[in-house]
Amino acid sequence: MTSHFTAFLPELVLLLGALALFVVTLGHSRAREARNVALLTALVAVVTSALCLGQNATLFYGAYRVDLFSQMLKFVFAVGFTLILLLSGGLSDIRDDVKPEYYLFLTISVCGLTMLVSCIDLITLVVALEVSAFPLYLMVPMRRERAGQRSQMESAIKYMMFGVAANGIMFFGMSYLFGLTGTTSLPALLPKLRPLLHSPVAIAGLAMMFCGLYYKLAIFPFHFWTPDVYQGASNETASLVASLPKIGGVAVLIRFVSLATPDDHTVVLLLSILAVGSMFYGNLIALMQKDFKRMLGFSAIAHAGYALIGFVALDQMGYSAAVYYIVGYLLMVLACFVVICKVSRDGTNVAIEELAGLHRRAPLLAVTLGVGVFALAGIPPFVGFMGKLTLLMAALAKGHLVLVILAVINAAIAVYYYLGVVREAWFKDPGDLPKIQLDWPTRIACVLLMVGILALGILPGRFLNTISTSIARANLGEPASALVHGNPAAGSHDSAALLGNKALRPSTSAPAQATPFTTEVHSLTTTYVNK
Repeated sequence: MTSHFTAFLPELVLLLGALALFVVTLGHSRAREARNVALLTALVAVVTSALCLGQNATLFYGAYRVDLFSQMLKFVFAVGFTLILLLSGGLSDIRDDVKPEYYLFLTISVCGLTMLVSCIDLITLVVALEVSAFPLYLMVPMRRERAGQRSQMESAIKYMMFGVAANGIMFFGMSYLFGLTGTTSLPALLPKLRPLLHSPVAIAGLAMMFCGLYYKLAIFPFHFWTPDVYQGASNETASLVASLPKIGGVAVLIRFVSLATPDDHTVVLLLSILAVGSMFYGNLIALMQKDFKRMLGFSAIAHAGYALIGFVALDQMGYSAAVYYIVGYLLMVLACFVVICKVSRDGTNVAIEELAGLHRRAPLLAVTLGVGVFALAGIPPFVGFMGKLTLLMAALAKGHLVLVILAVINAAIAVYYYLGVVREAWFKDPGDLPKIQLDWPTRIACVLLMVGILALGILPGRFLNTISTSIARANLGEPASALVHGNPAAGSHDSAALLGNKALRPSTSAPAQATPFTTEVHSLTTTYVNK
């Protein structure tokens, strides 16, 4: 039996790291000590998350589930946390007097995201969302002030106001769901809510609740904060905002979208509209951007639209593709931000033209940028190509041909502005731009990011199959009765086990066997080629 301590170990590591950082902040400004503590916490979190991948338990009286799905994402968060610390260097664009507090807030935010993916109760979900979000609101205005530049204050106010408003709407929607079902526990709430999905109150509650999740993902039309926050925040803060919260948003969205049945045309239509709107808006506006971070901000809106294509399928294959794509996006966007952090002089924003001649100034950065940008553009053999392919195949399997065509058109549009970045870095003369010296943490981050992007793109099978299996075992993506060999009693028994009064109870129902994802993709590809 899994012990309490072992099941909660990744969260405990981050909490202890945050406590140690809090102690560091009590003294005089000690940025180096704070960075070392944060980096040690991140590395220990990576190891413990990897060791705990096989854990399966329920904590806190059914409010917190530890399973393969949540543990995989916790490992991804720990890796992302480590990469962000490696690329951030000495926080050159953060005020010296608040650098220890910056590392503290960064650790707390990652801890909140780590808890978020295990929350199966509306109350714990709200707490985890707030723990992950509020440190970000404080990190944005910590940017160093310069003459004529106070955009960080405007960005922080906009980020906080939009975030608080979106969360308020989401909590109001959750209150509707609680009123309809009489419970805050998701395993009990979801089956009770499924027969009521077409009632006006349920539709209003779910619509308002989704607002907060769409805000996290920067889905159109909940995207207004994205480009301004990317541009106004420091480069290190923008790298965090652009990556880890999106994985948490996708994980929570899967739990609620799985309410819909595969033939629910209303949900499919709404998700398709949001996906198409996000893709076209993000890509078309990104074409006109000169600031690299702002371009990545609009690009993030488009990539959120791509991720929604997986949800349109309303099945396990689509949800697996969405998780795979958003994890790949984490690596792709961090590859771009490690270049921004090192090309930037004193932490200022980087215009695309400032990348000129990067292949001469810092060859490793130029290669990293090329890999990241080509992956974002969806060019093989990188993870961006395989991610888009799996998303499109999942949608095509459900007959969404028009949506697939529109996604391909958007992918073609995106290639134009992404190749513009590559052109500056590889085919322009550097002029009087200085060479860039790289430290060892940056070199390690570049190598890890490139290896990850290539590995997930060339050999995605094991990762995709693991995601698919974890979603099936967590009863996500399809009704529990469908996952346990068509036995409704087994699904209800699992929900009852999750609601038991023991603080820790492993799942007693037989785990569902997921069809290997690569087999499904190969089968679908063969079918459409033959047609």
